[in-house]
Amino acid sequence: MRQLAIRTTGRRAAGALAAAILLCAAGPAAPASARTAENRTAQDRAAPAAAREASGDGLALTPPMGFNNWNSTHCRAEFNEQMVKGIADIFVEKGLKDAGYAYVNLDDCWALPERDADGKLVPDPARFPNGIKAVADYVHSKGLKFGIYTSAGTKTCNEAGFPGGLGHEYSDAQQFADWGVDYLKYDNCNNQGVDAKQRYTTMRDALKATGRPIVYSICEWGQNKPWEWAGELGNLWRTTGDISDNWSSMVSILKKNLPLAPHARPGNWNDPDMLEVGNGGMTGTEYRSHFSMWSIMAAPLLIGSDLRRADGETFEILGNREVVAVDQDPLGRQGTVVSSGEQSGRWVVAKEMADGSRAVALFNESDSAQRIATTASDVGLPTADAYRVRDLWQHEDFNSAGTLSATVPAHGTVLLRVSADPEWAAYPPAVELGLDGRFAETGRPARTTTTVTNLGRTPARRISARLTAPEGWQVKASSPTSAKSLPPGGKLTTTWLLEPPRDTPPGSYDLTLRVAYSSPGGDAAEARLPTGLSVVEPPPAGASYVSDLPLLSATNGWGPVEKDSSVGESEAGDGNPLTIAGTVFTKGLGVHAPSAVEVYAGGGCETFTARVGVDDEEAVNGTVAFEVWADGEKAASTGVLTADLPAQALSADVRGADVVRLVVTDGGDGVDYDHADWAEAELSC
Repeated sequence: MRQLAIRTTGRRAAGALAAAILLCAAGPAAPASARTAENRTAQDRAAPAAAREASGDGLALTPPMGFNNWNSTHCRAEFNEQMVKGIADIFVEKGLKDAGYAYVNLDDCWALPERDADGKLVPDPARFPNGIKAVADYVHSKGLKFGIYTSAGTKTCNEAGFPGGLGHEYSDAQQFADWGVDYLKYDNCNNQGVDAKQRYTTMRDALKATGRPIVYSICEWGQNKPWEWAGELGNLWRTTGDISDNWSSMVSILKKNLPLAPHARPGNWNDPDMLEVGNGGMTGTEYRSHFSMWSIMAAPLLIGSDLRRADGETFEILGNREVVAVDQDPLGRQGTVVSSGEQSGRWVVAKEMADGSRAVALFNESDSAQRIATTASDVGLPTADAYRVRDLWQHEDFNSAGTLSATVPAHGTVLLRVSADPEWAAYPPAVELGLDGRFAETGRPARTTTTVTNLGRTPARRISARLTAPEGWQVKASSPTSAKSLPPGGKLTTTWLLEPPRDTPPGSYDLTLRVAYSSPGGDAAEARLPTGLSVVEPPPAGASYVSDLPLLSATNGWGPVEKDSSVGESEAGDGNPLTIAGTVFTKGLGVHAPSAVEVYAGGGCETFTARVGVDDEEAVNGTVAFEVWADGEKAASTGVLTADLPAQALSADVRGADVVRLVVTDGGDGVDYDHADWAEAELSC
């Protein structure tokens, strides 16, 4: 499924899977009768009817790692021989090859739109003037492997409609083998309604008939639950629609892929699509979460950014060998959910490793820093006096009495490797840092409290805490910032007064808590908590439309949250008047599920009211549910609303709440078409 073509279908393609279905329906579609013997090559007509056994082919015993151009280039002219060779060079020069990245894969648009007189695929001479084999040979000369793309249909997914493999499986497979292909991504567009398992089985047989070992990637988008049947055909299978380079897309795909852990094993992998790391649509913190969670899910790690333009942070993330080792662990287990909070956004995911340790991800889906905690016992480790805890992003070791916890930044992930190591005492005790207090009202000082908690089995000595803020801020401690010793479980609590300059505009500002301490043996250790504080304006007295207030945060399943218009298409400002069942509203928020909007109430508001429903942009299929949360407690909800319902009145008691959170979820049938309106949303303060 190709994202570029999906976008052309407009707002009705808001869900990737629906988009793929629409795209296949809209693409160049040859009738089923076109798949006749006269239309096939001689090699296809001679294909054996019996399927060969696919299990035990020895391929992809760990998740494939490499590169695919689609996320960064789509079909643009920059996708060409020079780019592909450049990526191979960078793999070697930047150490990515040594880190485990092996495959350099082409995606759609490498071929001409028509086959030759013999029914063979023809490489685009403008993009690949020396042919595909020459590129494969170059990649192989670097000690790497080469991959290619086609679709299990009459045409590929791009709007131009390049030749697909349906009816040409044996000829195409042999052509790929002759070129030196090591990896085939086989898409699902223009499939003419032919049974998915049948189509993917035929190509499996064709690949095996070549005698060349070729990793087989079944890109079926999860439409027919390939995790239940594709293991006997291929090495990996897509579990979702296409990923996009934004937080909502990544998290949505993550949630769909996590429950499929029982189906992953060496040689057979759940594939939640390629990496977006480095493409620019997410922050460094979000990209680290993306890479951490794909690794703990034993997902294929296929780089989707143009490494020729990548910055140092991108290479640092992709080249983190300790995180890669979690993905590539030979036991081949996919991480499973230990705990999750539906609205808190706190996730704990653990993965059993071949050496008996556990990789543990503390993942914060929410828009503010949160404490996330579990125990060594909860993640499956045996009872022990203490544990060795390795932070895979900080590259440091600590000892823990059994608690695994951290204050995790918004959209962040702390990735640990935990073991019942008898040498645990050689490491300093783990400490957990915390900070309470998210807000400072404009023109007024704010009070915040930090804590340092000893999670280790041994004392922490000579503890010293320091809180830093932006230049020009006044930071004063009103309680001790140091302690001679903290016993196991002990805490150092410090209260700070923060005073931004009076002309500081509303917004989010960085704070960092730094703690220095030592182990009982005198070894120095450090801990650091990057967090933030929002400078806010309290809402005025009386009733205010939410769309007239600054938003603390806003996340959306499709495009940005819009003020006083529907969500429209994927770009900011492209919405229409808010309209529910024919009634037009001039004020409100236009969103798309899943969505969450936070507004500062400052403890001085009493009620929230709105009229809510599915926007008429999606007047046929949308189903949504609205929820109002006040400081983490659900204050009101609607249940599922459908597109044929008029606007529903919604009221919530939000007295005393600092933060009012407006949430829209899907109606239980996925997020396709789920444009929703918070019409006439008001806070009374």
